[in-house]
Amino acid sequence: MLTEQFSRQSPGRLVQAGEGSAGYWAFVPHPLPPPLDLRDPELWRELSQADRALGELAGLSRTIPNPRLFVRPFIHREAVLSSRIEGTRTDLNGLYAFEAAGAPAAGKADDDTREVHNYVLALDRGVEMLTAAAADRKLILALHEVLMRGVRGERAAPGRFRTEQNWVGPANSTVFDATYVPPPPEEMPGSVTEFERYLADPNTYPPLVRLALLHYQFEAIHPFRDGNGRVGRLLVSLLLVHWQLFPAPVLYLSAFFEQHRREYYDLLLGVTLRGAWREWLRFFLLGVATQAKDAVDRAKRLHDLHQDYRQRLRKERVSGLALDITDALFENPAVTGNQVAASFGVSHQAAMAALRRLEKAGILAVAPGTKRNRIHQAHEILTILE
Repeated sequence: MLTEQFSRQSPGRLVQAGEGSAGYWAFVPHPLPPPLDLRDPELWRELSQADRALGELAGLSRTIPNPRLFVRPFIHREAVLSSRIEGTRTDLNGLYAFEAAGAPAAGKADDDTREVHNYVLALDRGVEMLTAAAADRKLILALHEVLMRGVRGERAAPGRFRTEQNWVGPANSTVFDATYVPPPPEEMPGSVTEFERYLADPNTYPPLVRLALLHYQFEAIHPFRDGNGRVGRLLVSLLLVHWQLFPAPVLYLSAFFEQHRREYYDLLLGVTLRGAWREWLRFFLLGVATQAKDAVDRAKRLHDLHQDYRQRLRKERVSGLALDITDALFENPAVTGNQVAASFGVSHQAAMAALRRLEKAGILAVAPGTKRNRIHQAHEILTILE
């Protein structure tokens, strides 16, 4: 790291690690919270807009009949986009096809798709844990363990904090020329303890501001060998539910961070180097407002499409199993005959007959290249999500 880039306003301290020619500089962030001036007119305006957008999304998620039908698609979309920031190339079609095929064993599917699928599993695990426990290091370690299980990141000690130095920088960079070097192993446990303490403290700053501070701090600590960005973004969505701002995980910021990836990284680094909290907070709050409005729009379109599907089927005098499959498509818009038979307790013949009726109604189409074990996809649902 270039130590001369750090100003006196940097919210942490530089420490020397290693010895002799192997010595290097690392950054240890100060405990949260930093002093902030929330009377800043622009910052206050961004916070108000974000709160209003959150309120509209929360209200919608509480009034839509059977909101679970619209939660699952957003979880899958987030998994794709959060993983894409880290360089994976899987899209929604690929993820749903992978799950429709029964999440094949390692070696039978590409690592990118499995990593994205693990993100879905990790989010589910986090929601499950937070129904009965606090948000703490146990949650963070569990998220990492699920995220890294059975993929390339498995070498990164799934579910365990790092015990060696890591760094952030261009490909082939070293700890000596890295853009950023987080706390060395001997300093990191104290940083994690302070992070956990602030995580449990509801008495400083509004929730969205606390969330922005926590996201920065987690990325600054960088407690794992790999997967820090994804775990940090998972925590954002989970804490919104844990703090009872939403009844279910429906708001995700990865789409905004992916769209503004360079600015996202630059602003995080700006906090580290110059204490540029104001710029980071405004960006984060703008992301909340933008993605809340986007989620409202997509949820309404999914709801309208659900109603349209039911009208189509009524005109065709389709009922029973086909209607049940149609509802399930909003949780998983890619299915096979075997899945339908197992999920609804019907014969394979009955399942295929219902799928053909949905094809005839224009709701499903067979995915290309799946003739032997046909995967039927609801392209209109996928289009709304993409």
